[in-house]
Amino acid sequence: MAGEGFKALADPTRRRILELLKSGDLTAGELARNFDVSKPTLSHHLATLKAAGLVTDERHGQNIVYSLNTTVMQDLIGWFLGFKEDSHE
Repeated sequence: MAGEGFKALADPTRRRILELLKSGDLTAGELARNFDVSKPTLSHHLATLKAAGLVTDERHGQNIVYSLNTTVMQDLIGWFLGFKEDSHE
């Protein structure tokens, strides 16, 4: 889990997507307005975040709504902090 999460976080666009989702759920179209990238590129970023478990998606009619998966974010942060503490021993 940690490896996929950190891989997903390595890209600044994906980090920005997570920052935007921190304020609440957004559709792909709402997210796209914040970036100067093609729809396929944005879809790839969202798929990477979803594969890492950092976001979830749910279809609402014709829209797909993306949400931050805070449980996985907390797990990832906890893992990192535990790793950092272990490295000081």
